[in-house]
Amino acid sequence: MRFSDILGNEQAVKQVRHLIDADRLPHALLLYGEPGVPKLALARVMAQYLHCPHRHDGEPCGVCPSCRQHETMNHTDTFYSFPYWRKDKNSEACCDDFIERWREFLADCPVVEDYQHWLELLKNENSQPEILVRESANILRKMSMSSFTSKYKVSIIWLPEKLRDDAANKLLKLIEEPYDDCKFILVSDNAQGILGTIYSRTQRIELRRLSTPIVAQYLAQHYGMEAQDALAVAAPADGNINMALHSMRQDSELHEFHQAFVELMRLAYMRNLGKLRNWAERVADMKREKSRRFLSYCSRQVRENYIYNLHHPELNYLTREEQQFSSRFAPYINEANVERMSEQFRLAAQHIAGNGNSKIILFDMAVRITILIKV
Repeated sequence: MRFSDILGNEQAVKQVRHLIDADRLPHALLLYGEPGVPKLALARVMAQYLHCPHRHDGEPCGVCPSCRQHETMNHTDTFYSFPYWRKDKNSEACCDDFIERWREFLADCPVVEDYQHWLELLKNENSQPEILVRESANILRKMSMSSFTSKYKVSIIWLPEKLRDDAANKLLKLIEEPYDDCKFILVSDNAQGILGTIYSRTQRIELRRLSTPIVAQYLAQHYGMEAQDALAVAAPADGNINMALHSMRQDSELHEFHQAFVELMRLAYMRNLGKLRNWAERVADMKREKSRRFLSYCSRQVRENYIYNLHHPELNYLTREEQQFSSRFAPYINEANVERMSEQFRLAAQHIAGNGNSKIILFDMAVRITILIKV
């Protein structure tokens, strides 16, 4: 990997590169930020750059034995720790027992780590994977040995907020007073969840969420999406590239949502209550979570159609299919009804989440939309 592969966060990249070039990388560095930003990828590039004997122009060379070992996740002086499960209370498992799945995970998520995908690879054996005290002992053993091929050994700990208290306390002394050749890079989605005594012993760099144009550009370049469709997928993700990728892979669901939204608005305009009742029953059959995602989609579409009336296309994030409908539908969304419609979708989702009867809730909402659409 290269620093140029890291999406956004140019300032953070510049900072860590300078620390390594000046041989001032702290013994314990915390990279933190919201899920969906490239923290683990940056940690991996840092370790490769630190170990590369022929780095130049601010990048690892990519061809030396050290770089090739990093590319295959087999570098002898780089160790990974991550949340995992144990089959029973007496299990003595540690991260080494899951290393093949970890390599698969890194290969599947080279740009931004996806915790949900890691859970899938763990086969949901435990809904709350943790880093156990056995792994802390493993880290202590590895970091106490002399480095094999490099000046520094690197321990990358992914999601240190999932360290059990006994595991975290076992690492305290080594993180506070490490051997001269030890570097710890902690990668966190939730820095506030890290044990305070660990957190206080690290220097910290925050990675910011990605901008919508950066996410859209990545989707367009790597998945062949049209620029307009890529922007429409990237906007609701709010800088979380994993969310954008999940949405992209659920094109069939988005198409289904769009068709249901169009049908709702057409039937509401015609005030066809009989067909609206049938519509509510079909949407209720989506089941609870999917119907809530649909209502969120409806709320966003109402807002997008209101913005469409401003005639500034750069402010809209609509797919070509959505835009074709909006060109005719947008005039019906105005200052008098946009917020009230959005509130109806929000309330419906809230009531469904509260285990209300989905068919009644959706039909009631649809009837209210028939009134608002002609305001």
